[in-house]
Amino acid sequence: MSYRTYQKRTAAFALSAALAGSAVLMAAPSASATVQDVNYQCKTPIGNKGAVSPIDMKSVRSGSGYKITMSFQKGVSSSPVELGKGAMSPSAVIQLGGAESGTLPVSGPPNAEAIPANTPIKISDLSGTYTPKKSGHVTFTAGVLTIKALGTTTTCTPSNKPKPSLELDVKGAGGSGGSAGSGSTGGSQSAPSGGGELPQTGPEDSAIALGTLGGTVLLAGAAGTLWLTRRRQGSPR
Repeated sequence: MSYRTYQKRTAAFALSAALAGSAVLMAAPSASATVQDVNYQCKTPIGNKGAVSPIDMKSVRSGSGYKITMSFQKGVSSSPVELGKGAMSPSAVIQLGGAESGTLPVSGPPNAEAIPANTPIKISDLSGTYTPKKSGHVTFTAGVLTIKALGTTTTCTPSNKPKPSLELDVKGAGGSGGSAGSGSTGGSQSAPSGGGELPQTGPEDSAIALGTLGGTVLLAGAAGTLWLTRRRQGSPR
């Protein structure tokens, strides 16, 4: 094998190692979301009703915490009379698990359009701010849904023990304060509904930065190898 061939293979190996090292660091997941079917059993002023709705949750980094958005892909419960625009206000709690315990309250805006009588009530996206108290893997699972309309309250409880709709790897605030979550509505960073991979936030940003740094260091090493081999090749024998 000629010296020039050896030089090319050395450079290609260094470049491949740099790209591989960067890809490994960038691929480390910090969040995952799975749409879960939740069987809600609702106690209404006119009797019990039930409905199954797929629940999706997404997170967006917000300061020292995360804005958690809970989306209902199907309607739940119903009303014997039409609910006019703005007549229905939804809220819910999300059960925290893993490194955290307790609940996160979430709420959303009233219905933007009238809801006809005896039709499934479409729940708007509910959101709240979660501030980690501990570091580790935290799960978010659909809890009790509350619907207030026309002076009445309907409570819907999951009956099928749903699995978490969202999981996050978080870093706590060192116990310096903040509840597990505080209710929040609206906001300019509302997350889209639907399943699939959610936006990577928090620790993922660090992973990308480390991956870029690792790739830069290895590429610099490759450049150094090329410089030395070229200098050696050009030096008098």
